[in-house]
Amino acid sequence: MSETTTDLSGRYALVTGASRGIGRATALALAKAGAHVIAIARTTGALEELDDDIKQAGGKATLIPVDITHAEAIDQLAPVLLQRFGKLDIFVANAGALNDLTPVADIERKTWDGMLAVNLTAQWHLTKVLDPLLRQSDAGRVIYLSTGTTESFKPFWGAYTVTKAGLEALAHTYANEVEKTALRVNILNPGPSRTSMRAQAMPGEDPETLPHPDEVAELIVRMSAPQYEKHGVRINFRDWREGNQSD
Repeated sequence: MSETTTDLSGRYALVTGASRGIGRATALALAKAGAHVIAIARTTGALEELDDDIKQAGGKATLIPVDITHAEAIDQLAPVLLQRFGKLDIFVANAGALNDLTPVADIERKTWDGMLAVNLTAQWHLTKVLDPLLRQSDAGRVIYLSTGTTESFKPFWGAYTVTKAGLEALAHTYANEVEKTALRVNILNPGPSRTSMRAQAMPGEDPETLPHPDEVAELIVRMSAPQYEKHGVRINFRDWREGNQSD
């Protein structure tokens, strides 16, 4: 696939889970497209490596090492961004967690609560605090990353599937609430890709048979553009890649 030519100059993009995998690839791709990237992840070292790559590509980034489940830290995020940037144009809700695959009846309470905290509660909290900033944009774009298991309901993926299904419900509800604004809210199912999370879930799989995160990032950049007008839809990366679903 050809490299995107989307121009995001002058736009501010916040990406969660930006230290690795699809989040890292997305942050770098957005920066290459001209956006100032606000990169959020827990690992400072990995964020600094990302910053080096963004600078080498001629881009700009602001690093925020934070755990998105820490409510007080997230509450402090919006005032800082408002003071520094005055708005937010793009929010890519990429961060997520995958537990050990296990039957529903065997899921530990601690695991269940942890999955809810990362995959759903933190996504609601980020949406809540970032909404005023996104409404300051002339073309705010929000992309929630989900999963194909919300359609297939694979055995043993219970906690992950349930929390991601909740995320999709959140995304659709939010999309309906902001329909008459300049905001456009969509869901992206990246499908299986060459990430450490996928390797954790499917250790016997050959990663070379899977799309690289850079390919998914190309679609995310397109969905982040001011001219992208789709709203309240769920895009499947594989369908888009194969030409069965337009972007």
